[in-house]
Amino acid sequence: MKFTAAQIAEILEGTVEGNPEVEVSELAKIEEGSEGSLTFLSNPKYTSFLYTTNASITIINNDFEIDHPVSTTLIKVKDAYKAFSTLLEYYNQIKLNKSGIEAPSFVSDTAKYGEGLYFGAFSYLGENVVIGDNVKIYPNVYIGDNVKIGNDVTIFAGVKIYSESLIGNNCTIHSGAVIGADGFGFSPGDTGEYSKVPQIGNVIIEDNVDIGAATTIDRATLGSTIIRQGVKLDNHIQIAHNVEIGDNTAIAAQTGIAGSTRIGKNCLIGGQVGIAGHLTIGDRVKIQAQSGIGRDIKDDEMLQGSPAIGYSDYNKSYIHFKNLPKTMKTINQLEKKMNNNG
Repeated sequence: MKFTAAQIAEILEGTVEGNPEVEVSELAKIEEGSEGSLTFLSNPKYTSFLYTTNASITIINNDFEIDHPVSTTLIKVKDAYKAFSTLLEYYNQIKLNKSGIEAPSFVSDTAKYGEGLYFGAFSYLGENVVIGDNVKIYPNVYIGDNVKIGNDVTIFAGVKIYSESLIGNNCTIHSGAVIGADGFGFSPGDTGEYSKVPQIGNVIIEDNVDIGAATTIDRATLGSTIIRQGVKLDNHIQIAHNVEIGDNTAIAAQTGIAGSTRIGKNCLIGGQVGIAGHLTIGDRVKIQAQSGIGRDIKDDEMLQGSPAIGYSDYNKSYIHFKNLPKTMKTINQLEKKMNNNG
């Protein structure tokens, strides 16, 4: 799909300097721009590329002063970075604007769906599923019985949503995510064997949640595993049965959260964090990458290490950690000297 400079300027409420009819069909970095591409300049570090770029159109700030001739057509806006972000969102909406039910696919006779549905090939829609308006379901998606999905939801290829799961409005679930698989519930027997504990709860995902690729959210043993509104989950995260994650908490990749732990609102959790089960983590907590959490955490704490301790305490302790070999050498020398003097 091609756009002219004039069309882009209209979308961004900007002004054109150069050829308003020049066309672009792709986006590029300013240093890698080629004919037919559109780029932007907002960081002064990349200013020199404005005069050498081969991009057909470049978005710049209104107050940017040109001191050399440029070959690229300019679109001047109030904030080039925000304008380019707006354009990316607009482009993404067009790219993802599919509709209709592709074949082959399976849609149960008891399933209900709203307007603007896209249902990709080789996907499955189970009994009594209810889907809202403007939902995009890409190929090879499985949606089990009695699942409910709100409006403006995008589910990318290969997602598996088990029965009874509830998904709110304006959510995005990326490829390979699994929602509602059984929690890790087993009861040890007298002779060491394990018996399966039935997992009969569900998963509730509220509005405006993003779930990364290959992230797994287990159904509850009883009740619900709950992901509150505004939560952002990175790729490869494991959330166990009966976990609850509070509003607007963001969690980075490869984090694991054990069963029945409750995490508060507006927390920031780094990558590869391990959180034990049956804990309560307060609001606005910050946990640094690769930390291990084995105790309840109060509001506003910042933690690092395994087992995690206060962030400032960790930094103070680290000075001693890294100097430990030197310190031990000094101690050994002092002990040797004392023994010789004795």
